[in-house]
Amino acid sequence: MNTSPSPLAASARSGKPIGVGIVGLGASPGSWAERAHLPALRALPGYELRALSASSKESAELAGRTHGVPRTFATAAELAASDEVDLVVVTVKAPRHRELVRAALDAGKAVLCEWPLGTGPAESEELAQLARAAAVPTVVGLQARSHPTVAYVRDLVADGYVGEVLSSTVVGSGGHWGATVDPRSRYVLDAANGVSLLTIPFGHTLDGFASVLGEPEELRIRLASRRRFAVDTESGLPVPVTVADQVVASGRLPGGAVAAFHYRGGTSRGTGFRWEINGTEGDLVVTAPVGHLQLSPLTLQGGRGQATGVAPLPVPESYVRVPGLDPAVDSNAYALAHAYRQFLDDLREGTSAVPDFAHGAARRRGIETAIDKELSDTTG
Repeated sequence: MNTSPSPLAASARSGKPIGVGIVGLGASPGSWAERAHLPALRALPGYELRALSASSKESAELAGRTHGVPRTFATAAELAASDEVDLVVVTVKAPRHRELVRAALDAGKAVLCEWPLGTGPAESEELAQLARAAAVPTVVGLQARSHPTVAYVRDLVADGYVGEVLSSTVVGSGGHWGATVDPRSRYVLDAANGVSLLTIPFGHTLDGFASVLGEPEELRIRLASRRRFAVDTESGLPVPVTVADQVVASGRLPGGAVAAFHYRGGTSRGTGFRWEINGTEGDLVVTAPVGHLQLSPLTLQGGRGQATGVAPLPVPESYVRVPGLDPAVDSNAYALAHAYRQFLDDLREGTSAVPDFAHGAARRRGIETAIDKELSDTTG
């Protein structure tokens, strides 16, 4: 993934901080960059947030004063051209990922881009190829696998806590894609934007799931659209929904175990998120308030041997690499901060634990090709 020698890796090994420029950190409160990337970077030694760009020169300058960022730019291309920026972080909505990532790659800069890498497999493949040609380190924002709880579950399974894995089941609620929609989130209901129940909560969870149990083989995904409209909470008007609000998937894990997933739009009065791993010697259960494995506070329970139920399994402190963040209070930033930390380790040690653009393109392609279009009922 991120194993190619690069000036950035040499700089990281020397102990110099990585200069970060964020595309999409504005002055208005509530953006993903503000809620996740900003606290993640500020909790980590080894990075310096040096620059940002926003929608205009004036808005960028206001954002710089608001967040205490010294250099501001009106465009991503100007930010990427700055000698102070080593890593360009693209945090805007998916339809703009292609143009902004290309600007960073054209400048020869390392890039971290939010998932999904583009609006569909073609854009993801294009950006992965361009990154390969540029020979720069890249990261795609599939941070669920970096969450300390997921990392601990991965080691428990590998060490035989459950014995031979027999099956694994995931049930999750997407939060969005339900009966109502906040005006700022209306774009997730439009299939043209590439951001859906399938690509976001299911895609993130599938990646974390695969990091623990291996890539599901014979994966088959069925989509259904049960809600054709959502009500805008501000205007009260109906908004068309052109993406599926039900995702059902099944597959076979390496070694023969079976896997099943069900994601539903909106929220449930019952289960927000539940992931069970069942084996010949024990069981593991991960739960969360909502089905976004990448940003939820996670609770882990387990039972094995003569135990008749599951009990809490605290995550050992050795898995917590960013102690300045609280997994519940800072849930948006928690797994992301650990991904940033792992990327720094990858650069320094020549490892490849963090997903890069090639991984992101392969994940997007795998999801798309697994859709059973004959059995799916969707509006898009």
